[in-house]
Amino acid sequence: MSIGNSSEDDRPSVGRALQQARIQAGLTVDEVSGITRVRVPIVHGIEQDDFSRCGGDVYARGHVRSLARAVGLDPAALIAQYDAEHGGRPEPTPPAPLFEAERIRPEPRRPNWTAAMVAAIVAVVGFVGFTLFTGGNEDGGSTVAEETPPSKPAADPATRKPADPKPEPSTSAIAGVPANKVTVQLTAENGQSWISAQDHNGRLIHEGVLRQGDSKTFTDSKRIDLVLGNAGAVQLFVNGKEVKEVGADGQVQRLSYTKGDPEVG
Repeated sequence: MSIGNSSEDDRPSVGRALQQARIQAGLTVDEVSGITRVRVPIVHGIEQDDFSRCGGDVYARGHVRSLARAVGLDPAALIAQYDAEHGGRPEPTPPAPLFEAERIRPEPRRPNWTAAMVAAIVAVVGFVGFTLFTGGNEDGGSTVAEETPPSKPAADPATRKPADPKPEPSTSAIAGVPANKVTVQLTAENGQSWISAQDHNGRLIHEGVLRQGDSKTFTDSKRIDLVLGNAGAVQLFVNGKEVKEVGADGQVQRLSYTKGDPEVG
């Protein structure tokens, strides 16, 4: 007679957990495929717990790890669950036997007495020459005292120029952003959101889930491209200026910004 299922039996499978996390992050299969470079049919198969398209356990574990990072899950926990459900982690290949120590032991090198004698002679000649040179200058040398520059008279208080007033510190957290770069600051203000940032060369700067209350700042010399999985939860500053109405809750936004006014981004 069965009384009930354990908590381990109630947890979703690897594929189901990845699918639920992707939907919660507001991402489509195509977007996840573009982020992870895992082909769309393989992503569909993994979400249905079909790993036959992966080409083996090693590739399947790598795909699961990449997809978990893209949707904000713990890769180590999913890999452990995958190993438990598919026969465990493959055993590593044993290393090749080492050669015997006697085979690789180098022949002892004999001391080079000729080089040692030449070095000793050079050292003696150098010492004698240094002694003669310093001895000849000991009595006849002269020392020139440094000339102390005359002190400048103190300025008259009546004609003294007032010091320039110091500028007041700015209250903005990113008011001092450099004008010759593009600076983007993201803050998860109304919930969490999956984010991705690339530089002007298309190189990935960051990807992952930005949890509520966390912030990320990115800079580049020309352009920054963003993908926001939940645009309504993100507060966005570009080049020191807040961008209003980034997007609605659950909406995926693709944005690009360059130097200057973010309104043209």
